[in-house]
Amino acid sequence: MTTVPNNTDEIRQAVQEHYGQRALRVIQLTDVTPPQAAGCGAEDCGHGTCGADDCGHDAMACGCGDPAAAAACCSPADTEHAMTLYQEAQLQGLPVEAMAASAGCGNPTALADLRPGETVLDLGSGGGIDCFIAAEQVGESGKVFGLDMTPEMLALANANRDRMGVHNVEFVQGHLEDIPLPDSSVNVVISNCVICLSPDKDAVFREAFRVLTPGGRLHVSDMLALTEEGPLLTDAESWASCIGGAEYRGSYLARMESAGFVNIATIDEAIRCDEDDVPLNVASVKVSAHKPQ
Repeated sequence: MTTVPNNTDEIRQAVQEHYGQRALRVIQLTDVTPPQAAGCGAEDCGHGTCGADDCGHDAMACGCGDPAAAAACCSPADTEHAMTLYQEAQLQGLPVEAMAASAGCGNPTALADLRPGETVLDLGSGGGIDCFIAAEQVGESGKVFGLDMTPEMLALANANRDRMGVHNVEFVQGHLEDIPLPDSSVNVVISNCVICLSPDKDAVFREAFRVLTPGGRLHVSDMLALTEEGPLLTDAESWASCIGGAEYRGSYLARMESAGFVNIATIDEAIRCDEDDVPLNVASVKVSAHKPQ
């Protein structure tokens, strides 16, 4: 029987165990395939991006260059979640391991208007999917930092980066409430369904504000409660699944304003329901804000 988490350490432990197990599952599922990265044929799909550059003579049979088809052949079934959040063009060339590890509730890079040469920080970077999409947008002259507290996710993200040969992404271990980067060091902070996992959201927003340059932008997709009563489920498992820690929209935005952010705007996404289609009083919402010049 699960219990309501009542302190920061308990919440962090529940979250870290949940996402550590997710990372290990992805690694185990993809490790059962043959190791040949270059073949990616119908019978010999292995690691790799399963993109056009990797494909062998049976490329189309495996769906190389087509993320939807590739998921059925070269990866575990849970790559389907990523394909509901991102445009097909954004997924081209990404390792299936990055797609399979995706646990977000939106696509923060879609609204971030990232520009060549910018420095980006992804809070709670997981297997690295948003980092790799951002890296493509900021180019070789830009830089992307991925921050995560879970060692297994960091190992998976680093393996994905090395597999892709990406040189402008760096993954860093740490907590959202104490970001290990200097003041005014990044142009854009993004996050995908992670701030809701934090037991101290005030600290997260203060830290995001601190590391942003003047005029910097914050773009997050997150789970927010629709009423002050909060989510209907608050046990440790629900917290780790982005439900229990979802805060009322008004309180969440007030914390951002208290941290110093301006031009705060929200876009409603979708209401979350349980397996019986009963609404859980939470919705995935995109939020954007700026640090004043």
